[in-house]
Amino acid sequence: MTAFSGNTSNLTSLNDLISPIVTEALFVASEQSIMPGLVRQFTVPANSGKVLQVPLYGNQSAVNLTEGTDIVGGSGDVTVSTGVANIELSEAGIMTLVTDMTLNHATSNVVADLGKVFGEAIAKKHDQSLTAKFSSFTSSIGADQDEIEVKDLFEAYATLKSAAVPGPYYGVFHPKAIYNLKKQLTNTFTNPSNALAVTNQAMSEGYIGRIAGIDIFETSNVVEDSATAVTNAVFSRDALGIAIASDLKVATQRDESMRGSEVIATSVFGVNVLHNTYGVKILGDNQIN
Repeated sequence: MTAFSGNTSNLTSLNDLISPIVTEALFVASEQSIMPGLVRQFTVPANSGKVLQVPLYGNQSAVNLTEGTDIVGGSGDVTVSTGVANIELSEAGIMTLVTDMTLNHATSNVVADLGKVFGEAIAKKHDQSLTAKFSSFTSSIGADQDEIEVKDLFEAYATLKSAAVPGPYYGVFHPKAIYNLKKQLTNTFTNPSNALAVTNQAMSEGYIGRIAGIDIFETSNVVEDSATAVTNAVFSRDALGIAIASDLKVATQRDESMRGSEVIATSVFGVNVLHNTYGVKILGDNQIN
């Protein structure tokens, strides 16, 4: 039997048929994910290992000096040391097999549809990995099933500010948890009692904006503790870190016996707490009451 030596048309030569999934998936991942933009991001160089070490310098305090007195040996003579936060990389991914029949006869653009589904899945994984770290923050406000109130935001701001935590401050809440706060600001969504811009925003756009010096975001990607409780947070950008080696990668592999192609989307990243005192966890109700 003579080996075939002619030209071959495959997914490499026909890559234009597959490439739209990359464009769509990257767009959706950027559009849907909010947490990576609110925390410290690190890019991991190639061939640099799977653990990223982030050196952490503590705050230092200066002292009053006496003229003619040597600083050496005095209270101003300090030892500066660093801590470290390790961010370990891991893979997240999703795949499916697209049959030739589907690609050739579907009425919709299957490749674009897969891009949307895969992009949302990867984006959600990034967000959930970060919001799962909220429970690691040292300071805590509220309790499970407590309704979140405006005063909780002022308390969180005061907690961070008094600890000299650098701003800006971000608040990320589950939609069910922040519902009561929006209800307060909009007088149960009817006939607001004042004309403050924050009230109008909550009424017309469904989000709160900035309140008590905190930029408020809501997302269903906040990891729920239970059906009735959820841990939200107010934090500084340096409270959490995400290291990304591969934001989103899409690959294909032909499976001839299945008469189709496997489409695999993966992301290589890691998250960790950098400063657990730079965030305040806000426990709250996870129900709409």
